Amino acid sequence: MESSASLEIAKHTLLLFGIVLGLGTFSGLLARLVRVPDVVVFLLAGMLIGPGVLDFVDIKADSAANQLILIFGSSYILFDGGASIKLRVLNEVWITVVVLATIGVLITAGITGLAAWYFLGLPVIVALLLGSVLASTDPATLVPVFKQVKIKERVAQAVMTESAFNDAMGAIITFTVLGVAMGAGEFSAGDALLDLLKQSLFGIAIGGVLGYLAAVFIAHEKYDFLAEFAPVVTLMAVIGAYMSADGLHSSGFMAVFVFGIMLGNVESLGFKRSRSESHQLEDFVMTTALIMRMFIFILLGTQVDFTLMNQYLWAGVAVVVVFMLVARPATVFLCALPDRRAKWSIKELLFMCWTRETGVIPGALAGMLVGMKAPGAQIIASVTFIAILMTILLQATTTKWLAKKLDLLEE
Repeated sequence: MESSASLEIAKHTLLLFGIVLGLGTFSGLLARLVRVPDVVVFLLAGMLIGPGVLDFVDIKADSAANQLILIFGSSYILFDGGASIKLRVLNEVWITVVVLATIGVLITAGITGLAAWYFLGLPVIVALLLGSVLASTDPATLVPVFKQVKIKERVAQAVMTESAFNDAMGAIITFTVLGVAMGAGEFSAGDALLDLLKQSLFGIAIGGVLGYLAAVFIAHEKYDFLAEFAPVVTLMAVIGAYMSADGLHSSGFMAVFVFGIMLGNVESLGFKRSRSESHQLEDFVMTTALIMRMFIFILLGTQVDFTLMNQYLWAGVAVVVVFMLVARPATVFLCALPDRRAKWSIKELLFMCWTRETGVIPGALAGMLVGMKAPGAQIIASVTFIAILMTILLQATTTKWLAKKLDLLEE
């Protein structure tokens, strides 16, 4: 009887995966026809087949299957983004990236928290908790957008790198504020800074070591015995980088991003790969990242709670408007404009102000708060979903248009 029940669950899960893949393929074709980033259509498709509308797919946010897809999918997309980063470009903009990913997250959290206190009438600490959840940008959303819309290198790579590095800061601030809100501790700037340094440095070190080893085994003149298994190496190393960093209580997402940077810059490390091997690996990574985008954003769409959103709709929209049009511009101009080395133009800064989509990482943080029964968790989850929908539907769809207007598209 047990084996029969297990078999039925397996069949049901397989059917759901088939639905997601089929719908994702159709949505990808539709996105290409209407010329919008595919994550937008994936999200809308997920909302259509979710419990709120057609009720074809209902995978709970706290289920093991959903968490597996979120962790591995986000990690692989982030690895793909890291592989597209060029070290020569990153060398030019690293100061801006570091300041945006640290001080910038604090600025965004503070301004958004103030808006939540004013519009939602939340206690100050709960409002700051909401601001902290929304403060980090989302690499799983931004990387696919910049893969499809060819923006000038240094702008695209600065925004993608910021999104990879600021998830650690966002999580640290969120759980620090949560400790104060639940009466479990007091805020300590010194402890928070040490925690950030630990998460960042360990993540960078793990990603760097694994990335270098992977480059040796697939591109070294003598030791490239895994060259023909390069696609499998990326799968193993992405999992290994994330789990190793997570086991050491550091940023798994930072580890996989740095791993991607190392593997994407094998020539800079002194290794060489044949053109056919490079194309084979690029095709595999591109296809795998596409499948991960389908699953992440279609499932994210199915989990939108329309009833919860309606309870705080207009106040939540007001908070997100301040978040998009006040908090982000203030963050960009305060953190990037002083960087004399990068010498950002006003057009580049304006573009960076608009590209800060919210997605998987804030959604996951909000879900964790609901599971922990944190103060105001339901309101935080509601506003987070409003932010996800507004930023993806408004900002992702207009990225190419704005880049063209600001003359930032690459020929």
